[in-house]
Amino acid sequence: MKQLLTSYSAFEYWANRKLFDVILNLGPVLQEQEIKSSFPSIQKTCLHMWDASSVWWQRLHMHEQMVIPSLSFHPSMNDIANGLLAQNTTWKEWVENATEADLERELPYKNIKGEAFIQPVKYIILHLSNHGTYHRGQLVTMLRQVGVESIPKTDYIDFSRI
Repeated sequence: MKQLLTSYSAFEYWANRKLFDVILNLGPVLQEQEIKSSFPSIQKTCLHMWDASSVWWQRLHMHEQMVIPSLSFHPSMNDIANGLLAQNTTWKEWVENATEADLERELPYKNIKGEAFIQPVKYIILHLSNHGTYHRGQLVTMLRQVGVESIPKTDYIDFSRI
């Protein structure tokens, strides 16, 4: 399990980096352009991804008060990219150094609605990868809608070939 989670954690950074290479070259007008999706712009979708990764990290460390990037300040797209990639690196390094017991540990947490849950850390790490893949798919569609024609492949199979 640890080998898979280590690979998924590295994949998260790799895939996000590839999309940010495109997104950061768009400029603020296209990054913030209103597009119908789960979140109303490329920038807000990326910010949600950072929020989620950050909140799960804080839950892992049993923080009582969550610091949510989108509620803490008004970051630029560059800030969002740097923040999410730094968070991806933090997760990757944590998984690399985790023991099997760390990954199996039952983590109590509350969701944003205040509902209490307990789940193994390994499932949370799998969720983060799945969540990122879901939103990167949305970002690809959004990028096409703003006219980007050259979009990098960010599938896990492409990552695993390097």
